[in-house]
Amino acid sequence: MADAARPLLILGIAGSLRKGSYNRAALRVAQQVAPVGTTIELFELDGIPPFNQDHEQVPPDRVAQFKARIRAADAILFSTAEYNYSIPGVLKNAIDWASRPYGDSAWKGKSAAVMGASAGAHGTARAQYHLRQVFVFLDMMALVQPELMIASAHEKFDAAGNLTDEKTRGYIKRFIEALVAWTRLLEKGRT
Repeated sequence: MADAARPLLILGIAGSLRKGSYNRAALRVAQQVAPVGTTIELFELDGIPPFNQDHEQVPPDRVAQFKARIRAADAILFSTAEYNYSIPGVLKNAIDWASRPYGDSAWKGKSAAVMGASAGAHGTARAQYHLRQVFVFLDMMALVQPELMIASAHEKFDAAGNLTDEKTRGYIKRFIEALVAWTRLLEKGRT
């Protein structure tokens, strides 16, 4: 039986390399509001080279580190930007590396949630749906509800990346609580 008191480790991944990324800022808020006994650690995607299948058997060190961090986590939390109605290339590239070589995917069976923040009106909805499609092949167990799309992020975060909108803070808190409950439920089902 799953131990509800056992600490959970969630790996947070921002789908953007931009220093002032609203998505990285949203992950920092998630760290602040995570329930007691839950830790959210962040992994930065910078330094991961473009995927090259010729090197998948012996991946670059940064990729090996990434796969190890994924495997050590109980759940994955993506906070993604949206580029051209889809997943940012840097995120897709990292996902591809961690899924290879075939049969050695670090993603398999992980519970996952996806949120996103953008200055636009749709709050990364299309990118989130594309990412959920990718979860199907990766065999990740996606949290379906609640969804969290932070629209008009430039009005909710200040210039230093601090969240100034308490309503959004509450949404993020409930979202992380739902991911924790989902992860525990999946654990319970596996025992």
